[in-house]
Amino acid sequence: MSARNAVGPRDLLRLGVFGLRTRPTRVVLSALGIAIGIAAMIAVVGISSSSKAALDQVLDRLGTNVLTATEAQGFSETPPLPETAVDSVARQDGVEQVAGVGTVTEGRVYRNPYIPANESKGIGVLAAWGDVPATLGGSVAQGRWLDTAADAPPQVVLGDYAARALGIDDLRPDTRVWIGGQWVQVVGILASVELEDSLDGQVFVPRSLAGQLGFDGHPTSVFLRTDPEQVAAVRDVVARSISPLAPQDVGVTRPSDALAAKNATDDSFTGLLVGIGGVALLVGGIGVANTMVITVLERRAEVGVRRALGARRRNIRDQFLVESLLLSFLGGVAGVVIGVGVTVAFAVGQGWPVAIPLWAVGGGLGATVLIGGVSGLYPAARAARIPPTSALAAV
Repeated sequence: MSARNAVGPRDLLRLGVFGLRTRPTRVVLSALGIAIGIAAMIAVVGISSSSKAALDQVLDRLGTNVLTATEAQGFSETPPLPETAVDSVARQDGVEQVAGVGTVTEGRVYRNPYIPANESKGIGVLAAWGDVPATLGGSVAQGRWLDTAADAPPQVVLGDYAARALGIDDLRPDTRVWIGGQWVQVVGILASVELEDSLDGQVFVPRSLAGQLGFDGHPTSVFLRTDPEQVAAVRDVVARSISPLAPQDVGVTRPSDALAAKNATDDSFTGLLVGIGGVALLVGGIGVANTMVITVLERRAEVGVRRALGARRRNIRDQFLVESLLLSFLGGVAGVVIGVGVTVAFAVGQGWPVAIPLWAVGGGLGATVLIGGVSGLYPAARAARIPPTSALAAV
């Protein structure tokens, strides 16, 4: 081909931009289909990654070295944990902190003695051993943790939900609740316990007060914080230390595993949403192909003139292929911007760190180029096959 008829990459790019500029409305609508698909994929991956980053921060702060011992769950009824369970665990090597709670089945807590007995709002009562919130990585939002000595005077600490259900927002020196037919001083209110959120709806009392409420003395859960390097070793001996003759009656779990399981569930949901984004991207690609086919039909005269002036079939094919690639690329860039914006806004609103994997951005743009290439192949080849005579007949 002569230099006069040569079409270089820069010329093809200019032709592609010119072809898109002549049909702005159609270009915007077609690019929007691509943008929606890419934005959906990046937003889903970005929000999921930000959620995981937030979970990692929580686990780093709370630690993954907390274990919980309870009665083993099975088809047959198991005996309660022995009264010595907390002390037995505390004697084991590698155990740094230990605490426990026992359910007080007859305990009911009310704001005052005039509340009907059946309106307990689901608040439970737990007898406490040791510093429960410190062992679980929690904290006391107001006041202090209770005195858990065997002869401690009557006092209570409210869980986060329990305090709100009882209408106690601010702890004052005269704050009391009605429990077991007597007024009892509230000495503290816990912040929400992230590793064991079931404790948020509980009221904690010393074992001395629990005994007055009919407590049988058996803990229902023992919480222990171990040396991070000995979690597995301690986990293997906890059940036997609590019940040497029947270790199978003791179940030992790690609360952080529940958070990890939740994260695995989120991964499955994320996969579903990414699939939906992929379908949206495919639909956008079909829209691009449709736009390019219509463009070829409308520009038959242009194709005929260019062929009459010496343009070869590959020049016509390359021109329309470049237009398709540019159209998809514009949609991809817009989709990346929208997806990143949605992720940042959502993560900041939730108080999460923003974590958008680079592979998601790069993969999104790469997918648009691939979609653009595939979508433009048929229209470009069709344009190249138009005979010059029939194309000029449309002039």
